[in-house]
Amino acid sequence: MPGAQEQGGPERPGARGQRLTVVWRNVVLMGLLHAGAVYALVLVPRAQPLTLLWAYFCFLVTALGVTAGAHRLWSHRSYKAKLPLRIFLAAANSMAFQNDIFEWARDHRAHHKYSETDADPHNARRGFFFSHIGWLLVRKHPDVIEKGKKLDVADLLADPVVQFQRKYYKISVLLMCFVVPTLVPWYIWGESLWNSYFLAAILRYAIALHGTWLVNSVAHMYGNRPYDKHISPRQNPLVALGAIGEGFHNYHHTFPFDYSASELGLNFNPTTWFIDFMCLLGLATDRKRATKPMIEARKAKTGDGSA
Repeated sequence: MPGAQEQGGPERPGARGQRLTVVWRNVVLMGLLHAGAVYALVLVPRAQPLTLLWAYFCFLVTALGVTAGAHRLWSHRSYKAKLPLRIFLAAANSMAFQNDIFEWARDHRAHHKYSETDADPHNARRGFFFSHIGWLLVRKHPDVIEKGKKLDVADLLADPVVQFQRKYYKISVLLMCFVVPTLVPWYIWGESLWNSYFLAAILRYAIALHGTWLVNSVAHMYGNRPYDKHISPRQNPLVALGAIGEGFHNYHHTFPFDYSASELGLNFNPTTWFIDFMCLLGLATDRKRATKPMIEARKAKTGDGSA
């Protein structure tokens, strides 16, 4: 599914004359997923309220597996997590089904190091559709593969939780993304398997995917740039709503080491709240932050003058 690009197909011209190889397996699977998600909307009025709450809870867990896990912990090492928290985040990441932690983090490091070049897996300069979902429907650009191999991923290789999830990724996805969300409403409060599957598994999965993809597309095209006007990533509060705090993208690309991926204050950032709570429980430590003087100096030097 997302990110799996190992099969070929007919080619068509792409950006800068590059020929894109369509991965028809991914096109078909994505089409089926979205057809199932649209059908699931019909089932919403027929489902028990607890089922809808469960689907939303699964969405939050799914999102945290990406935002607090693959992104802020494993891609950027912006804080440290104890073993129980890393295990939870790895399981949540399997519920997200967006490639295993190792591949997600490696590709994301390439996205930051080579942002909006051919080595960027979802290069926004190739258009909205490509950066949102199209990059998953074609083979990766050769630069993504070539330069991705040169990235330092020693920390990911040394993390036993990352390697365990990678080794057993398929079975963990089957259980966390589809089986558990479906069986809980059926077994505990008697929801039909049909409703449980389409609402808590399929619809929840599709919505979570788009929440992540909006960061790659919308947050690279629409919004202001108060921290660095010379880069494409933007501040987009609406994206932050769907991606539980990941929409403050101009800040994040300016200060990628910051565990909050935004300035604190009134920003809607549930992922930061989650990490802070884990720190209170003693399960997370060493949160990295950009200092206020550092932020203000950068705004004055490279910002676009917006608030």
